[in-house]
Amino acid sequence: MNLIEKSMVDCVRLDKISEPDGAGGTNNVWKDGAPFRAAISINTSTEMQIAEAQGLKRVYSVTTKKSAMLDYHDVFKRVSDGAIFRATSEGKDIETPEFASFSFAQVTAERWDLPK
Repeated sequence: MNLIEKSMVDCVRLDKISEPDGAGGTNNVWKDGAPFRAAISINTSTEMQIAEAQGLKRVYSVTTKKSAMLDYHDVFKRVSDGAIFRATSEGKDIETPEFASFSFAQVTAERWDLPK
């Protein structure tokens, strides 16, 4: 097991489901989907600190196995504390090459509040 795998924590995808509201319409609800593991770290670069001071949300790097690759705007929850994140990039944009001895993909993400 390598360092990235040792840093991974349990996560679960959140799926947006439309359910009848009982009055002829629908409500969107978020349900737990497929579980996966990810290493989640915050970007603490000087550039990011300046951007945060100007109002930009904190940016996280999320590394997963390729088999659990995240796509743009995928929503997921970190199981340990219930923190919700939304991917802000595509996993296929940063992934290990096929000939590598390990298989990872990485996205950027932001903390996110589920819409009501």
